[in-house]
Amino acid sequence: QVQLLESGGGLVQAGASLRLACAISGRDLSSYTMAWFRQSFGKGREFVAGTRWTGGSAAIPDSVKGRFTISRDNAKNTVALEINSLKPEDTAVYYCAARQGRTIFSDDGRYEYWGQGTQVTVSS
Repeated sequence: QVQLLESGGGLVQAGASLRLACAISGRDLSSYTMAWFRQSFGKGREFVAGTRWTGGSAAIPDSVKGRFTISRDNAKNTVALEINSLKPEDTAVYYCAARQGRTIFSDDGRYEYWGQGTQVTVSS
């Protein structure tokens, strides 16, 4: 079993930066892939970043490329999402997710473990 706990959300102004963190507990993560998704009111979950626990290239969709960065700290068992130049349309609940396997999928149905989410609200 893997437990995920997000933190770092809040109310920020447009143009600001924010760093979200996901604390991970549970089993050996060496075969796992981690991802961040977001969900705006009335919409489905949107993939915004993914990385393999053992390294390699991260996956960032074109819609947020250049503003979103995913990183991991293997020693601390955390994964972070840094968001720069925040826009009102970035307002959403941001979720950390994990799946066993080394393929980064953008489909949320591929991920077995989810955190509770952290709210990010961007004011204009």
